[in-house]
Amino acid sequence: MSNVAVNQAPTPGERKAREVAEAARETQWTRPSFAKGLYLGSFDVGLIHPYPTSEPDAEARGATFRAGLLEVCRTIDGRAIEREDHIPEHVVEALRRVGAFGMKIPQRYGGLGLSLVDYGRALMLVSTVHPSLGALLSAHQSIGVPEPVHQFGSPAQKQEYLPRCAAGAISAFLLTEPDVGSDPARLGTTATPTEDGAAYLLDGTKLWTTNGPIAELLVVMAVVPPHDGERGGISAFVVEADTPGITVEHRNRFMGLRGMENGVTRFRQVRVPAENRLGREGQGLKIALTTLNTGRLSIPAICAGGSKWALSIARQWSTERVQWGRPVGEHEAIASKLAFIAATTFALESVFDLSARLADAGQKDVRIEAALAKLWASEMGYRVADELVQIRGGRGYESADSLAARGERAVGAEQLLRDMRINRIFEGSSEIMRLLIAREAVDAHLAAAGELASRDASLGAKARSAVGASRFYVRWFPSLLAGEGSRPGTYAEFGRLARHVRFVERSSRALARRTFYAMARYQARLDRRQVLLGHIVDIGAELFAMSAVCTRAVAMRRSDPVAGADAVRLADAFCEQSRARVDALFRGLGGSTGPTDNRLARAVMAGRMTWVEDGILDPSEGTGPWIAPRG
Repeated sequence: MSNVAVNQAPTPGERKAREVAEAARETQWTRPSFAKGLYLGSFDVGLIHPYPTSEPDAEARGATFRAGLLEVCRTIDGRAIEREDHIPEHVVEALRRVGAFGMKIPQRYGGLGLSLVDYGRALMLVSTVHPSLGALLSAHQSIGVPEPVHQFGSPAQKQEYLPRCAAGAISAFLLTEPDVGSDPARLGTTATPTEDGAAYLLDGTKLWTTNGPIAELLVVMAVVPPHDGERGGISAFVVEADTPGITVEHRNRFMGLRGMENGVTRFRQVRVPAENRLGREGQGLKIALTTLNTGRLSIPAICAGGSKWALSIARQWSTERVQWGRPVGEHEAIASKLAFIAATTFALESVFDLSARLADAGQKDVRIEAALAKLWASEMGYRVADELVQIRGGRGYESADSLAARGERAVGAEQLLRDMRINRIFEGSSEIMRLLIAREAVDAHLAAAGELASRDASLGAKARSAVGASRFYVRWFPSLLAGEGSRPGTYAEFGRLARHVRFVERSSRALARRTFYAMARYQARLDRRQVLLGHIVDIGAELFAMSAVCTRAVAMRRSDPVAGADAVRLADAFCEQSRARVDALFRGLGGSTGPTDNRLARAVMAGRMTWVEDGILDPSEGTGPWIAPRG
């Protein structure tokens, strides 16, 4: 990155965005976090090994529910949903009858009270029938009304809304706006208190409101202006969707997830009783971020389900299809893809399963684990789908209906690719997730650096902070030079996987050292080195995935030696593949095309290279503005 770009002072808008984001962060770490330790060179395998288990009663309830859900899923025509871009009401009603809308809601409020593990397994199942079913249920329970009300609602709010949601009153979460994505500081929807203080009047427009067009209840984020000595700020409200002044103006359509109800919702002087506010004024963004901490785990569950289906199809096709006298799976080019899909599918399920079990246990802080699981699973799940299309060749590009029409098995590989793509954007794009995780990963460094990490601090303040930082690093840095991973024979309880566990430990210390070097070099400018931070985050994600597969495989080997032997084999293959990716990411830390890329990007944005675009027609030109006006 050029010195001009790196050294420029933050704009007022950028400074405000940072302040809003920092104010919403959970800054305390009162419980241990395995993933946070990976970024600090502290590989505490005891936090995840022995592998966490579920209560037998909870497992039994989950198994009973999934058996009923499976019977419902057998009656659903996923291809009809794909063709008609609509989930029929009889399907929604069948899901209501088995309690699918109350999976996570406690039993005392009429829900099933399932664990996150069983909730995720249910999402795996329904998403393989059609992914819009997973979107319907997860948008309702992971980020819709049930989760924030359960975590932040008053006793009266819980009694009012949770039984309704459990019974199937569909809910939605409304944060994004046409010109506001991941920068909530620019939120335009307002909630103005009435003169008597009994209510708020909502005005604004919300975009990409999953479940919004069919929802009965909404969680709406809006800015309360300062009033009566109060600061106001972004606040959360539970809103009845049939309140006068609410209009669903458009149902959006996408490249995938056909059948998902997602639209544009406008609020004009919508009266919301004051008792419908969740938490305090100004607490809305914290509520949203806290809700997402575990809500994000729906994405890795759905990715694991899609990958399981991809593995099944790839396995059968690689055996059935013969080229040059041999099944295609016996040719090395296809065998490597099949091995990647198999190993990655095991890892995807392991990453979800471990993260969900840690969250269920409630004894660990899973902020980083959940974020890493979402980031890594969405990226790797899409790669799995892409490789399935390649293995299937022309048939992978052909639709299921077209294949069926000419007498072949209706395999929707191209649909899986389209449907998996959104997971890299849903609930925080991969780029935003990397920045979020990086902020948490370097938190200890920022705390130690103090004013050194501030662009606005004086030279005197920076000098004083340098003294404090030196004390921290004198104690911390020597611990990164040697560890258990450097000693042959350690982690023997992992058997043939011990060498991979040692690699994770060594790599964790190396990652912490490289993060320290980056912090020392760039200080307050580190947040501008987004490619470098992305590599740091991705290394940690791979180390977390390796840890998950190793601990899960060893646990499976103990409970079932036959299946466990195969699990160890899958884990071994995955770790070999992951180590190659980690090595490449470490090499990427040493050099970057960032400076060149940024200079070129500015030249492109300035219009100096429009000649490269010559010779084409742009069918979108003149069809409308880039961003629809708010009014």
